[in-house]
Amino acid sequence: MTNNSALSNATCYNGGNLRNAVAPQHSALLSAIVLAGGKSSRMGQDKALLTVDGVPLLQQVCQIAAACAETVYIVTPWLERYQHLHLPRGNFILEAPVNQGPLVGFAQGLTQVQTDWVLLLACDLPKLQVEVLQGWVAQLDNVGEDAIAALAHHPKGWEPLCGFYRRRCLPQLLDFINQGGRSFQQWLQQYSVQVLAVPDTKMLLNCNTPEDWALMQ
Repeated sequence: MTNNSALSNATCYNGGNLRNAVAPQHSALLSAIVLAGGKSSRMGQDKALLTVDGVPLLQQVCQIAAACAETVYIVTPWLERYQHLHLPRGNFILEAPVNQGPLVGFAQGLTQVQTDWVLLLACDLPKLQVEVLQGWVAQLDNVGEDAIAALAHHPKGWEPLCGFYRRRCLPQLLDFINQGGRSFQQWLQQYSVQVLAVPDTKMLLNCNTPEDWALMQ
C-alpha cells in the first residue's frame, strides 16, 4: 500500500506571528521542518513538552530553526498539544496517518516547502547549537550539485534529523516510500550526500528515555 493519500493530504496551519527568543540570522532561501510525531513510548511522556530552562523542547528547537530559516513547518499529528507554544514563524502540518515514521513525516513536510534547501530537525535535540547551524547554512552554496543533502556522519551512518536537504529530492523520496521504504539510512545510501563537520558532537544527542534526559540536565 502506497502513501500517496497520506502525502497529498498534508495540511498546513499558520502558527501566527510569534516571538523569537533566538537572535535571527535566517535565510530567505531556506525553510525548516521540525518533526514532532513520535510516540515517546520509551520516555513515558511527550518529549516535545519536556522543558529546558523552563522552555518546552519543541519551542526551543523551533526558535533555533527560526534563527536560520524564513519559514518553519512543524509536522505533527497532535496540533492541539502544541498550539499554545510560542513557535516563531511556525506553520503546523497535520501528519496523517500517524505512526508512519520520520521519513514519511519529512516527505509530508517537504511537499509544502518552496525553497531550494530545507533544514530538517527532530524535536528532541536539547543540545542544539544555533551558531553551528548558522555556520552550516553559510556553507550550503558550496555543496556539490550532485548531493541531495548535507549531513553529519558518525560510525553508525548519517545523522538524518539534524541537517539539510534539497527540495528536489522529493520525487526520489516519494518513490522510496511508495516502495515500502521507511529507513533514512537506506534511502540516503543510494545518493550523494555531503558531510558536515560537527565541532561539538553533543549537539546531536537526543533523548529517548528518562535516563537519557537525566544525564543531559
